[in-house]
Amino acid sequence: MVEQTARVMSLVRSADPSAAAYSGGGGGGGASVEIFDPDRSKTTCLTDDSYPSQSYDKYFLDSPADEFVQQQPVASVSSFGSLDTFPYQSRPVLGCSMEFDDEQMRSKIQELERALLSDEDDTIMEGLDQLMEIDNEWSYQNESKDSSSADSNSHSSSSKEVVSSSHATPKQMLISCARALSEGKSEEALSILNEVRQIVSIQGDPSQRISAYMVEGLAARMAASGKFIYRALKCKEPPSDERLAAMQVLFEVCPCFKFGYLAANGAIVEAIRDEEEEVHIIDFDINQGNQYMSLIRTVAELPGKGPRLRLTGIDDPESVQRSVGGLRIIGLRLEQLAKDHGVSFKFKAVASKTCIVSPSTLGCKPGEALIVNFAFQLHHMPDESVTTVNQRDELLHMVKSLNPKLVTVVEQDVNTNTSSFFPRFMEAYEYYSAVFDSLDVTLPRESQERMNVERQCLARDIVNIVACEGEERIERYEVAGKWRARMMMAGFSSRPMSSRVTSSIQSLIKQEYCSKYKLKEELGELLFCWEDKSLIVASAWR
Repeated sequence: MVEQTARVMSLVRSADPSAAAYSGGGGGGGASVEIFDPDRSKTTCLTDDSYPSQSYDKYFLDSPADEFVQQQPVASVSSFGSLDTFPYQSRPVLGCSMEFDDEQMRSKIQELERALLSDEDDTIMEGLDQLMEIDNEWSYQNESKDSSSADSNSHSSSSKEVVSSSHATPKQMLISCARALSEGKSEEALSILNEVRQIVSIQGDPSQRISAYMVEGLAARMAASGKFIYRALKCKEPPSDERLAAMQVLFEVCPCFKFGYLAANGAIVEAIRDEEEEVHIIDFDINQGNQYMSLIRTVAELPGKGPRLRLTGIDDPESVQRSVGGLRIIGLRLEQLAKDHGVSFKFKAVASKTCIVSPSTLGCKPGEALIVNFAFQLHHMPDESVTTVNQRDELLHMVKSLNPKLVTVVEQDVNTNTSSFFPRFMEAYEYYSAVFDSLDVTLPRESQERMNVERQCLARDIVNIVACEGEERIERYEVAGKWRARMMMAGFSSRPMSSRVTSSIQSLIKQEYCSKYKLKEELGELLFCWEDKSLIVASAWR
């Protein structure tokens, strides 16, 4: 039992202490260009200090596995269910001699989880059992293959044939591993995973780096530990300043994310430039407020007196940021910035989970121009595929009842919501491969900044998408067409992005960024792409 336990545990964390730490736009054309001034954008996105390069190990939950394993005679096993270190150094192939069937495998791993998580409460253990029973992670028979799995068709040979080829790439091997998992072939998947982990590295080229994080996701899925890893990362995020630095570096070096915010701001400015009454903006995930720093500066440059701004930010009571001041500190920063620029600005934080926010809690007033901003937030709301209560559509219907002048939506353009495991794995692989390729162009391969950005901002999403099912899968992105359908079903009509907004961003891309970044227009929406792969979609509605 100890030997079998060690083999499964070794997939999630290497015993080698040298393994890399895993810590996871105005009246005239000139005014419109100023909205997206690259120098000002960079000034507002970056913090005063450079990106911290220290280890983030201390921000992760302590793994109970270390103590457990030290009591066993197997010296090669380190912690389980933790991302403190990353297991991508050359090592012997493990687990190939497993001779028990899938039912026994489930039983063994449940025993392992119970032993390792003995200090957790009964509710957590019940959650693990329910997850394994409901999702049946070891047997995905009769998988329906949607268009997102088309890429895998070129690898129609069996998994074993692919892996046995000396020319097999990490991508081919991971596809074979994911396919084996989807077909319930856990022993075969384990063997492939042990092989591929020897040839990938978070310090390698983009294909190696995306593969390294995908390995972590697949290993967590096999061990049914994805939700615990995601919870550890979510609950032990770095302090706000360091997390802010990571996110803003991502927006600069992978500017598709920043372009999304710029498009939303451009649509907002176009909607409020002639407003003489108060403009009330509601944001359901204000993050660190950087989008509004840029917006305040832009409003300050509008001709005339300019509108009076009132911003309401929704603050989840369970947010890790509340312990360091939450939205109160962010609000004070924004109010001071507005004062410095002569903009009338008020801020209010609403301490409430998004799913229970009601019109009465938002403080809407008659006669005000209401703007609602959804930037990288809606995908966290579960829909009909998760629970009988469709929180995603309910929120949109509630917002529609407020009769807003404008609603902006910015999201990642990929389907990780309703697709089953294997097609979802393929979607995620292709999407994040493009993101990693773009990072390689803007930051040196040996850059500590790049590594920290990938760990802090991308790795958690990948693990959650690949390893988790049901309510535990939080990162539920949808493609542009699906968001469009949801908005229309909620009663909204499209408000195409103005040519002024589009041309301003297009000029910025040509002047400041790599030619592989592209901007496409589709049905009034803006799609920000790396080469031909759409990464971010921004749209406006009324």
